[in-house]
Amino acid sequence: MASTSPRTIETDIPARLDRLPWSRWHWTVLLGLGAVWILDGLEVTVVGVIGPRLTDESGGLGLTDSQVGLAAGIYVIGACVGALFFGHLTDRFGRKKLFLLTLALYLAATVATAFSFNPLWFYACRFLTGAGIGGEYAAINSAIDELIPARVRGTVDVLVNGSFWVGTALAAALSIPILNGDLLPEDLGWRALFALGGLLGLGVLFVRRTVPESPRWLFIHGREDEAERIVSGIEDRVRAETGEELERPDRTLRIHQRRAIGFGEIAHTAVKLYPRRTVLGLSLFVGQAFLYNAVYFTYALVLDRFFKVSDTHVGYYLIPIGVGNFLGAFLLGRLFDVVGRRTMIATSYIGSGVLLVGTGFLFRAEVLNAWTLTACWCAVFFLASAGASAAYLTVSEIFPMETRAMAIAAFYAVGTGLGGVIGPVLFGRLVESGKAGAVAGGYFLGAGLMVAAGVVELLIGVEAAKRSLEDVAEPLSARSEHATT
Repeated sequence: MASTSPRTIETDIPARLDRLPWSRWHWTVLLGLGAVWILDGLEVTVVGVIGPRLTDESGGLGLTDSQVGLAAGIYVIGACVGALFFGHLTDRFGRKKLFLLTLALYLAATVATAFSFNPLWFYACRFLTGAGIGGEYAAINSAIDELIPARVRGTVDVLVNGSFWVGTALAAALSIPILNGDLLPEDLGWRALFALGGLLGLGVLFVRRTVPESPRWLFIHGREDEAERIVSGIEDRVRAETGEELERPDRTLRIHQRRAIGFGEIAHTAVKLYPRRTVLGLSLFVGQAFLYNAVYFTYALVLDRFFKVSDTHVGYYLIPIGVGNFLGAFLLGRLFDVVGRRTMIATSYIGSGVLLVGTGFLFRAEVLNAWTLTACWCAVFFLASAGASAAYLTVSEIFPMETRAMAIAAFYAVGTGLGGVIGPVLFGRLVESGKAGAVAGGYFLGAGLMVAAGVVELLIGVEAAKRSLEDVAEPLSARSEHATT
């Protein structure tokens, strides 16, 4: 039974979770929680792929290029609002309740998008879909990082966030037969893509129900008995699956339990206790948000306007970009635990920025065709995807347990609000101008933000590789002999 009132306790639960060997149980957690990024990639890429179809009167909506960019911006606004709203609820009411609620909202909104018959309905559905996904970012990254052993946390987190690109490649591949008009009528093909996202999400929801609440969240919120039962059950299952005996760690944490934390204390934590870490988180999020939301998600419009690529063939170009993004996270992810966070994040951000500058010059010189531009993007995003995934890992690690979900939500909302809302609208107008130099200027802006973020990481980055979350950022509730720094 949970405690009747907050009190001071001593617990070894974080150390017990961190020392677990990898098992099938951990794979279940990754499938139940991480698979939603595949859906997010599917969702966002669908809009990019169908952009030219949405501007076609035969598609049923007749949007302009700018309105397609506006729809992407509205999706991001919804994600920012959802991240803040559901992020606060995640820290207050627990990870599990919220990662079930946010997935349900996503499912309802993305299916409703399939029934859009005017721009306003489409915009409203994009906002609500974004709100569900935004809430997912806070709840899922919190839960994964609090359940996964410290020695592989970087690898797992980068890979999970990088799985977004599996969804993009899937959406691109599905768009080819669905949008060509042979399998389905032109005004139904793009709707079927949204409905498919809802169907896949329903399967994820069933798996997710088996994932437990975060024991770390439970013991801080006065439910240490429930936390103990969950961890004991996990240990029993891991023993059975691996055949390994688990030694009881001698490291404990002393904390004063609390029911909730106010916004004032959250702001104090970010501004007063960890100002350098706040600058770091904002830099990483603004850079990657502008790059991806502005450049990648208007790529179909670039192909259509500058290279006359039919909307039915856009998928052929987006598949290799999606694969390149995923391979970057998959192949580089382990290095975030082996080489370290600071070196890998800085390398990913600065390297992708330099490659983007080169791409901008070649595009402005008009020496690229659709396939060579795609090859350039594959190189840029191979590095950028690992860095972007590590941005979520960073803000999850460097702030205290009580503010973790809200920290992820706040940095996502502010960074994505600046880079993700302005970017698509700006790029929609740049593409609409039909001038290669104007679009290249947008590329240079994105490159500058990425390089700047990489430099910030080099200067003030926090090395969290293989360290317990409680070592990287001591819980606000902790009772210890040293002060938080």
